Amino acid sequence: MKKFPSWLLTVISIVIGIVIWYLLSAIPAVGAIITSPLRVVKTLLAEIESGRMLSNIWASLLRVIGGFSLGLIVAVPAAFLMAWYAFVRAIVDPWIQFFRTIPPIALIPLVIVSQGVGESAKISVIFVATFLVMVISIFQGVRNVDPTLIRAARVLGATDKHIFLEVIVPASFPYILVGVRLGLAAAWTTLVAAELTGANKGLGNMIMEASLYFRMDVVILGIMVIGIIGLSMDRFVLFLERRLTGWQELRQG
Repeated sequence: MKKFPSWLLTVISIVIGIVIWYLLSAIPAVGAIITSPLRVVKTLLAEIESGRMLSNIWASLLRVIGGFSLGLIVAVPAAFLMAWYAFVRAIVDPWIQFFRTIPPIALIPLVIVSQGVGESAKISVIFVATFLVMVISIFQGVRNVDPTLIRAARVLGATDKHIFLEVIVPASFPYILVGVRLGLAAAWTTLVAAELTGANKGLGNMIMEASLYFRMDVVILGIMVIGIIGLSMDRFVLFLERRLTGWQELRQG
């Protein structure tokens, strides 16, 4: 049996999904909620022509990138310190595990009271969500570094500094990239909650306003745009992961 290329299977899957979507929208009871693909496309063109779509995308992108970047900057050193020093782990880990069980939306009242309804409040909510996801993933990656590599480096006379920079960091780099992918996903899934803090622009705000007027075509459009942008960013990080960690595949081979 001839093997189909993966890109062709992906295209077929997308086409089948659109066909199912169209058939479901043709059912009167379902079509009131799940509007047809054609109507969503018309809404997209109208939103682009009015300039609202690009404005909303840009506002949400800035918030996601801002919160995610802060989360990554804090998560990487925190994860390495927790993995490298037991006393740091004993102090920090209980708090991380505690806040990890709290949904970011529950923090919104505190964020609004402390920071108001400006951009910093929205970025803070996304920061908390992304940090908690990434710090756990990166921490587990550092802890899973092969102890044999560390022992071999010590036998060869490597100091803690050299072991950290030349053994721990390279070996845990794939886990950092996995954490980045999880962090980006958390940033986009938290976006709507973050924009509950009084946003007048953004994809999450667009979805919430449209739901009030039962404009399901705009709601579905906003959901799809978030999904497409999030998926594109994830594929880009996956591409970087394959390029930057190719040496590991060669070593394993």
